[in-house]
Amino acid sequence: MTQELLVLTPKGKTGRRVISQLQARNINVRASSRTSTPRFDWGAPTTWEEALAGVRAVYVVYFPDIAFPGAAKDIAAFTEIAIGSGVRRLVMLSGRGEKEAQHCEQVLQDSGADWTIVRAAWFSQNFSEGFLLDSVREGVIAMPGGDTPDPFVDVDDVADVVVAALTDDKHIGRLYEVTGPRMLSFADTAKEISAATGREIRHVPVTLDEYRASAVAHGIPVDFADLLTGLFAETLDGHNAYLADGVQEALGREPRDFADYAKATALTGAWDPRD
Repeated sequence: MTQELLVLTPKGKTGRRVISQLQARNINVRASSRTSTPRFDWGAPTTWEEALAGVRAVYVVYFPDIAFPGAAKDIAAFTEIAIGSGVRRLVMLSGRGEKEAQHCEQVLQDSGADWTIVRAAWFSQNFSEGFLLDSVREGVIAMPGGDTPDPFVDVDDVADVVVAALTDDKHIGRLYEVTGPRMLSFADTAKEISAATGREIRHVPVTLDEYRASAVAHGIPVDFADLLTGLFAETLDGHNAYLADGVQEALGREPRDFADYAKATALTGAWDPRD
């Protein structure tokens, strides 16, 4: 059987970019999700072994989020099955300053596999491909965290690091903490997007309780809203307010700046107001 690279959560922000890059290199890629064949579902461990058959390396993206309770247990079970199926290389997307994510990282480091961890800051693309897109279109970004800054990282940079780790042995055993080149608060990101779009985008600070109530009012299930606000409380308290050099270490170049991301995204029309 031809050995393949397996990409989990292939329709996600990083997954689809990783697949595109690997295919451009004529590398055999298997994209497995709950609707693929073979099927892969984090909530159904019986699907894991078939998805791993004939695979030599996996890009591990946990759904719904590696910071959520129970992720480490699933990662441990998955890693055991993957190694038992003959997988040697595991490249995992992780998050900065998240206790559950750190437990997942330790599982990988102790597994005996050839591992690489890509520990990412908040994605810039959350504003254009994620939960903040509608907020930008409406002109108001209501988020908790106050003036706490974060070094937002471009997803294209994350994907570049992942592809390098999947295809080059020199990245085995490395933990790359990837961030953008400067610190930005949500108010700063609103200013950058305003400059790029030519219209006013405002940041409105809200409390965690206010954010949770708004999320529920917009149809987010209560349990998931609780997990989100818990994640925000964990990551927006200031302890992640520092730059890291994972992009430089892995790729030998500087990461993309948020302003460049905003200008390029504005040109696509993604942030144009909707009727």
